[in-house]
Amino acid sequence: MKDIRMILIICFLLFVSACQASDDQETQEKSSDDTEVLSDSAEESEEVEQEVVNSSKTKEENNTDTTDENNEVVERTDPLVDYPNEKVEFARVWLQHGELKDVDSLNVRHIPAGTPLNPNDETSASYPEDVIQLSGARLVAGSVTYSGNGDGTINIYNVPLRWDGQHPAGEEFYQEIIENTEEIYVEVGDDQEIIELIEVMNVQ
Repeated sequence: MKDIRMILIICFLLFVSACQASDDQETQEKSSDDTEVLSDSAEESEEVEQEVVNSSKTKEENNTDTTDENNEVVERTDPLVDYPNEKVEFARVWLQHGELKDVDSLNVRHIPAGTPLNPNDETSASYPEDVIQLSGARLVAGSVTYSGNGDGTINIYNVPLRWDGQHPAGEEFYQEIIENTEEIYVEVGDDQEIIELIEVMNVQ
């Protein structure tokens, strides 16, 4: 009888041990499966992120190429792109306000602030700002004296290329000229006429 009990106890213990081992194995297998799922998810996430990065780079490269192409188109279609903006402005101002548009040469003189309007008159007031004086080779071509505002407009001073009349004229006379400048918008003008003037321009 004791032997039978002993055998039953041993069988019970073996059964319990077998069940516990089976549970441990299932837990390990489940943990392994979870790890594989997480690993697969991480790899898929990295692949998606890489695709997004590659797509972004491709868009940036395409945008850069498009910008470069647009710039090239502008350069090819704008005949004034090879000329300094300052000279283009001189030509436009002359075409708009010069007495004779077609001149053999266009003289450009930079006059600094503080220079007397009439150097031959000791009572002359001085320019309060830097100005540009444009003139043709002959007096009949006229002259234009102005200052730029940097916004497409200029201030024209009503002064001659050469002063005539009685001197001294008095500072009040010159001050009135300074206070009555005419602000005008510079027109775009014809590109070919601008180029022709730039080619005969003499900047001092």
